Amino acid sequence: MYCNYFQAHVPPADCFLVIGFFKSYDHVCFARTVCQTKSIVEFFVPESTTKESLLLAHYLEQKLVLFDLQKQENRLQQAQTLF
Repeated sequence: MYCNYFQAHVPPADCFLVIGFFKSYDHVCFARTVCQTKSIVEFFVPESTTKESLLLAHYLEQKLVLFDLQKQENRLQQAQTLF
């Protein structure tokens, strides 16, 4: 089973803050920068922690460090179909 997958825009100066924020909550999600030039961060979120992850993401949206959070098809699942 694949995790839920989200992407969001994060201002370049805040990328470390956002990723560190999610890392401080063990096992909630895995966050990393997927595109530095467009300042996009991706989030792999287990089904069991989706509610908590979305609450944290919405908090960061209110603090204006995370924008345009969108759920997408998991890109790792898409890559598997290529092989």
